[in-house]
Amino acid sequence: METAVNMKGITMRFPAVVANDNVDFEVKRGEVHALVGENGAGKSTLMNILYGLYVPTEGTIEIWGKPRHFSSAIDAIHAGIGMVHQHFMLIPQLTVADNIVLGEEPRSKMSYLRGQAVEIVEQLCLEYEMTLKPKEIVSKISLGMQQRVEIMKALYRKADIIILDEPTAVLTPQEIDELGRMLKKLKTMGKTIIIITHKMQEVIDFSDRVTVLRRGKIVGTVNTEETTAAEITQMMVGRNVSLGGHKEPVETTGAALEVQHVSYHDGRVKKLKDISFLIRRGEIFGIAGIDNSGQKELSEAIAGVIHPDEGCILLGEQDITKKHTEAIKHMGVGFVPEDRQKSGLALGMSISENLILGYEGTDRFRKNRILIDKNEVLKAAREKIERFDIRPPQVGAIVKTLSGGNQQKVIVAREISHSDSLIIANQPSRGVDIGAIELIHKTLVDARNSGKAVLLISLELDEVMMLSDRIGVMYDGRLMDVLDASKATREQIGLLMAGGMIHEEQ
Repeated sequence: METAVNMKGITMRFPAVVANDNVDFEVKRGEVHALVGENGAGKSTLMNILYGLYVPTEGTIEIWGKPRHFSSAIDAIHAGIGMVHQHFMLIPQLTVADNIVLGEEPRSKMSYLRGQAVEIVEQLCLEYEMTLKPKEIVSKISLGMQQRVEIMKALYRKADIIILDEPTAVLTPQEIDELGRMLKKLKTMGKTIIIITHKMQEVIDFSDRVTVLRRGKIVGTVNTEETTAAEITQMMVGRNVSLGGHKEPVETTGAALEVQHVSYHDGRVKKLKDISFLIRRGEIFGIAGIDNSGQKELSEAIAGVIHPDEGCILLGEQDITKKHTEAIKHMGVGFVPEDRQKSGLALGMSISENLILGYEGTDRFRKNRILIDKNEVLKAAREKIERFDIRPPQVGAIVKTLSGGNQQKVIVAREISHSDSLIIANQPSRGVDIGAIELIHKTLVDARNSGKAVLLISLELDEVMMLSDRIGVMYDGRLMDVLDASKATREQIGLLMAGGMIHEEQ
């Protein structure tokens, strides 16, 4: 098979770290090639070099056998390379067609031919068998559809090599299946695809070959059909990994949280519709559902970010329905929000500062009513950095410079350590690597084993089924049913996720 990409001796040095260390990476024409490794292993850096966003310190790049030097993404695009980033680069207020042709619009003199742009996108959709509505506003479509817009942007610019960075990080199970079908279609049409991912099932399902990076170096490249998820994981981490934690028999001791007939309107849209359930101390209560079924609003209502229009929320016997986040935190509730960058972190602040964010007023960190005890803050930060393996292990490192997985570890470390009654974990493993997932799972299960209550909200159905004691399924703002996790099947949960009902005989 012809070589599409050949990167030789790629080294990328930043002031504090060597992100890529003498990396050789080769991709064949018409294959789906997975690039895997823990957060901080150098995957995104290597692909940013291929896409022209970084110029390597050392090394060479060949595309279709010809030497190339990319000083910008424009150079890479002209060489037939497209990249879909984990955080989509779309303008929400524009239409699908406007976003796809942006920067290369069909024009007549100085006028943008919007009708022609719509026709171009409709023709592309027919050619690649993708369903998109060119005139729809991007902010109104699902994340899965937004990803299709990004892929179509690359195809419109004649990309033969397409890089997908964590392509399933924000997708529902149904959208992941659709992405798999899309990749197969693109492959049959001769496109070469590189996927950066940490999800082993998708590596096995989607890819032809796998290259593993660890701490900036290539560990090896293997044919997917000749390996297993466990073997790839061991190459990534350097040891065996066990997900799901270790759940011990725990006697539940009454209600830690009770949600009673809660409803919530966001403008004219009713996001929560008469939700009722309770969580006992010593259990993990999982919430399954497709995205935008009300999970975010439910977690924020319990955490005090928003207040319900109707209903009541009890923490133990205390009514917290109208209390604000800070007060609820100080009542022993930890909250891992859905979007770590927007809601969980102060990106311009240090690791140590983020590890006390929202808890600055606690007795441990106060010398008096005015001054913070910096020595105690640094001591606590070092303890959490070691326990949660936060990298780099530097209390003064600015959080925006950390990988996504290490940013997530900062939030989990902070919220778990300060909670003594309830942990709300919304998408705790979204976009993080296998080693971090193992640690997060163990942390949540250990909290449950110690008698705390855990509300786990995840779009990863396997994660919900693996960790939960009971599972509530949400659809369109409603809690459809609550199932015993030890007896629930994927079919039952999937039916409820789609708005169906389970018949009595089931």
